[in-house]
Amino acid sequence: MTKKQANSIFAALLLIICLFANSMLYAQNKKLHQTISGFVYDSASGQALQDVSIVIMGSYPISTKTNMDGKFILENIPIGRYELRISFTGYESQIIKEVLVGSVHQVYIEVPMYENAITLQEVESKPKTLHAKPINPFTVVGGNTFSPEQASRFAGGMDDPARLVSSNAGVTTSSMSSNGLSIRGNAPSLLQWRLEGVEIPSPNHFSDINGLGGGLLCAVSNNVIGNSDFLIGSFPAEYNNAISGVFDIKMRKGNRKLYHHSFQLGLLGIDVASEGPISKSSNATYIINYRYSTTGLLEKIRKDENIGGKLGYQDLNFNLNFPTKKSGVFSIWGLGLVDNVAPILDQSTNRKYLDNGVLSAAEQKAGATGLSHHYFLKNNKTSLKSTFATTYSSNHIHEDFYDIENHKSPKTDLTYNTTNLIFSSTLQHKFHPNHINKTGVTLTNIHHNIHVDHTPYYGQQLINFAHSNSHTNMISAYSNSKIKISNDFTVVGGFNVQHFILNKNTVAEPRVGVNWDALPGRSISAAYGLHSRIERPDVYFFKNNEEELINRNLAFLKSHQFTVGYNQELTSDLYLKIEPYFQLLYDVPIAPIGNYSILNRTDFYTTQSLISKGKGKNLGVDLTLSKSFKKGYYYLLTTSLFDSKYKAADDKWYNTRFNRNYVFNFLVGKEWIFGSNILGVNFKASKLGGQRYSPVDEAATLLHPDKEVQYDENRMFEKQLRCMFIGDLTLSYKMNRGRFSHTFAIKSVNATKQKEFIKHKFNIMTQTIEPYFAANSLFNVSYRIDL
Repeated sequence: MTKKQANSIFAALLLIICLFANSMLYAQNKKLHQTISGFVYDSASGQALQDVSIVIMGSYPISTKTNMDGKFILENIPIGRYELRISFTGYESQIIKEVLVGSVHQVYIEVPMYENAITLQEVESKPKTLHAKPINPFTVVGGNTFSPEQASRFAGGMDDPARLVSSNAGVTTSSMSSNGLSIRGNAPSLLQWRLEGVEIPSPNHFSDINGLGGGLLCAVSNNVIGNSDFLIGSFPAEYNNAISGVFDIKMRKGNRKLYHHSFQLGLLGIDVASEGPISKSSNATYIINYRYSTTGLLEKIRKDENIGGKLGYQDLNFNLNFPTKKSGVFSIWGLGLVDNVAPILDQSTNRKYLDNGVLSAAEQKAGATGLSHHYFLKNNKTSLKSTFATTYSSNHIHEDFYDIENHKSPKTDLTYNTTNLIFSSTLQHKFHPNHINKTGVTLTNIHHNIHVDHTPYYGQQLINFAHSNSHTNMISAYSNSKIKISNDFTVVGGFNVQHFILNKNTVAEPRVGVNWDALPGRSISAAYGLHSRIERPDVYFFKNNEEELINRNLAFLKSHQFTVGYNQELTSDLYLKIEPYFQLLYDVPIAPIGNYSILNRTDFYTTQSLISKGKGKNLGVDLTLSKSFKKGYYYLLTTSLFDSKYKAADDKWYNTRFNRNYVFNFLVGKEWIFGSNILGVNFKASKLGGQRYSPVDEAATLLHPDKEVQYDENRMFEKQLRCMFIGDLTLSYKMNRGRFSHTFAIKSVNATKQKEFIKHKFNIMTQTIEPYFAANSLFNVSYRIDL
């Protein structure tokens, strides 16, 4: 921990202590209350359910029922955390845990109900804990649901959904400087991001700069997202063009009756959010969030000083919701981000490595916006959802090299723009309480503008590796059915078909899963799926020395994925999950000569000729032990044991870059409620297997004109560094008042300052090859007011 960070923590803690002492006087004399409202609906058809019972467990009791529109209100609920029990004849009862009630914002929840296959009028089923069940009803294994409150509370979350789920079993960040997610040994770039059911480009600030598939922080705001699914392994048929996992993010609706606003100021940025009714008569609502990086703000105020480097970011999230009486629900949603990187050149006398003389400037923009329409047919069994959306990502990177005499020569000039026009439509129908089907189609027009100039050696002229300004199309369709053989046994089956117009490749993907509730509180599940994805445009439009687009006809990268799951509720608040899995990848793009595989890709662009003849395999087991909030504390223990290999052109198997072999996470948190105020302390400890690297070929390195480190390709990723121990911390103190609340927080990722291996470098001062390590971390002190 740096001295500056230590001083910031001390000052923040002193402020919290003073505020705590002052607020205790207020808390002793003022009891505050708030409202819990929500919507309960049939998970199969989406139709509202009337007369559903909602009870606050452990209360007097406090209870209510839904009205004809499926809506409910619980009023005058004291500040604190609660569990809700939702029950309805003919449906599985649900328990929703960790419902946090504050003084300002009304709590709003949406609850899907799952119909029993055999309806017993007089016998009520044992309630199932909703936090253990994914939102997508077709998911039988490998699914996790996360809430924005968890991203704010969990140590290491940093209000970032990607960093939050890195605590899940089977998941780890690719590096501490990035939120890229390596899932079960796969590269972070094999994860798909979705927003409101539409595939979007990576929504991360400074995306792909420190490693393909990740960024510094996620631009999707905690203030706007609702409960969402994070799926890994064998996911349902509706998800296409994804291998390792799917981040299926949903935006929440604004409050229908009241206006709420928030403002947050921290070391990382300024955050402003607002929500409320557009029209109270029509129940139309809005929610919007804007964030601006503090570093960018300080640069504009104090241009003559270097404040932590030249980088800035900003983002915008919004969701407008327009329900109608007869025409369904319309929504307009969107996400946008802008990033700038302009680092400062080191003095030539201070340079240890040649790449210290590389000055890189980057500008990135990304966004997605859409118009969605959700219509429920009058038969109360069928719903149709259609979306027209556009996504955009733009990257411009320019690099110059300055030698010891500060003579400048170009190194890289890259322009990479992609615009997608997307239309998707999904029909969901309940044929019977035991059988629901979801069928859909997606049409995607892909337009790209790529220009990549790069020099292989410092001081030489730029060479063009890719140039294209064209468009192509992708067509996909799926159908998926869920059939309940009995109340204890469920079968899910379907298929997905994709056709890529660029090279006329087509792939059909079967998916199947089963779930058996063997005993009360215990279930066994299994799933298989064939999954595939296309590559990024720069791969297809790489030009070889003969100016040929040699990669244009690459096949889909494909993967057979098998997962088995065992789930058990050990107690009412303690949950165990075990998931063994096996993944077999084939048609993997690899170099025809050498041992390069796309499965190890981390670079922003490729300069490789490729053939679809590689393979990969991942084998492992994930374990989760989760204790939900009860008696003021929670904990989460996750363990992942795995082995990740790939086969190169020499027909030999090698470790992948991401084969750490094991990851252990332990999260624990405690809350103390003092009247209407809440003090939270959260800690995360992680132990990760060491990073993989290949032995250095010293002779080849010394012969290289720039002394760029060369590796022994016959021993790819054979070596492994020592294990890593990382500690994260989140402290918060929330002061609830009648019409507003204050929250003070300290958040730190890698508070233990663990150094991680970046790469080997040639030291021009000592004329030796040495490993380069860096202690990357994130730190934030923030103040937030909610009105």
